[in-house]
Amino acid sequence: MKEENNINNSKSNITAGHFPYRRGIYEGMYKDKLWTMRQYSGMTSAIESNKRFKYLLGKGVNGLSVAFDLPTQIGYDSDHPMSIGEVGKVGVPISSIYDMDLLFDKIDLSKISTSMTINSTACILLAFYVCVAEKRGIPLSKIQGTIQNDILKEYIARGTYIYPPDHSLRIISDIFEFCSKNIPKWNTISISGYHIREAGSSLVQELAFTFANAITYVETAIKKGLDPNVFGSRISFFFNAHNGFLEEIAKFRAAREIWATIMKTRFKVTNEKALKCRFHVQTGGSTLTAQQPQNNIVRTTIQALSAVLGGAQSIHTNSYDEALGLPTEKAAKIALRTQQLIANETNLVKFVDPLFGSDIIETLTEKYILKVNEILKEIDQIGGAVKAIEDGYMQKNISQTAYEYQKSIDNNSTFIVGLNCYQEKDVEIDLQQINAQSVNNQIKKLKKIKKNRDSASAAKSLEELKTAAESNSNLMPFIISAAKNECTLGEISDILRECFGEYKMS
Repeated sequence: MKEENNINNSKSNITAGHFPYRRGIYEGMYKDKLWTMRQYSGMTSAIESNKRFKYLLGKGVNGLSVAFDLPTQIGYDSDHPMSIGEVGKVGVPISSIYDMDLLFDKIDLSKISTSMTINSTACILLAFYVCVAEKRGIPLSKIQGTIQNDILKEYIARGTYIYPPDHSLRIISDIFEFCSKNIPKWNTISISGYHIREAGSSLVQELAFTFANAITYVETAIKKGLDPNVFGSRISFFFNAHNGFLEEIAKFRAAREIWATIMKTRFKVTNEKALKCRFHVQTGGSTLTAQQPQNNIVRTTIQALSAVLGGAQSIHTNSYDEALGLPTEKAAKIALRTQQLIANETNLVKFVDPLFGSDIIETLTEKYILKVNEILKEIDQIGGAVKAIEDGYMQKNISQTAYEYQKSIDNNSTFIVGLNCYQEKDVEIDLQQINAQSVNNQIKKLKKIKKNRDSASAAKSLEELKTAAESNSNLMPFIISAAKNECTLGEISDILRECFGEYKMS
């Protein structure tokens, strides 16, 4: 390292693995352990998704990431009228414990880490997963993975919320409590800036709004009597690797320092593990173009490099055809090979925070820390994340940023190769097809489950869940009991809808 860099860098004494973790949350970083290579996948049915999972595991994936279809995300069974035309479209439909069992058929849940991108119905999908593990004789102490379980960003950016914020926060804190006692290796929340960025935010807004939400989750759990030194160690984050190579690297470095400082100063956390901002990164879906889709391989590679240089704990690389449909096997394999090439052929893994001391990187990192903290102060003055959401503060800011960015593309002040420069006639590529028969089979199977189960046991467990929802009881044991008695995702969601109501954005 050049001497002048050490002199000019006001934080030159910072090392990886030590507060405030700007340079990485572990001393050796990838020299000791590579990031987890995940591939996000969910096909038209549990059987097809299981085949894709096994294909990816055979190609070297060491962590599975499940995409669920829209009805599953918003609490409707596959046979519900609201589900017509959406079953299996953007992910796998999971309506019962039997779907979950098929999804992980012949996959050892004690040896694989499973990430589930699910929010409003996270408690139900986790219950199904728990039931499958117990059915297979796997102790809950051995299963590991993550549920996204980040409802606040749904009100801000995605829209797959069901219940009002206060009730949603109650469910989240119930999950925190249940997992801390029963599933110690499970990450109870993956607080997502990814979708905030996909909705059009700036990178500063991505961090600020994510951490504002995180503060609310921690405050809610503390009010429930939980210790942030304990549940804080199972909090993880989910960020976007967008365009802007150096800026993204600095963003990831800034994120670690901001979160560590929040936990230490605001919540008086002393457990080092609970100070660490562990995060998954997915390359930017909104940056992919339908035009010249193979260019997306290059985009994804650059974005993945920023995640590696920024010190991510797990990474998903998008497939080049995702602007057009669900990924084909060929595209998914190239996306995985991208990570494997970076890990094995660049030598980057031999160095910890290799851009440390760069004037550009350090200046950008400091700048982002300052700007994010300014926005967090503003949100505190509004009254916190929930009040800022209800007032439309976050949504308005994201919309304005998205508008300005799109305008810059339209007037050619921002160039997107293949979209507004270096254009060519589109060439058709093979796309993953939706299997209509699989959708029909899913609905028939679900109807059969409802017809043949012990209806009295199912009804009793739903009534017990309703009683629990109307009290202060932790909901997770009652949801698990309902799942074991063959109650469906839609039925469990409907009980909670009846008790909590549905949220309507004003």
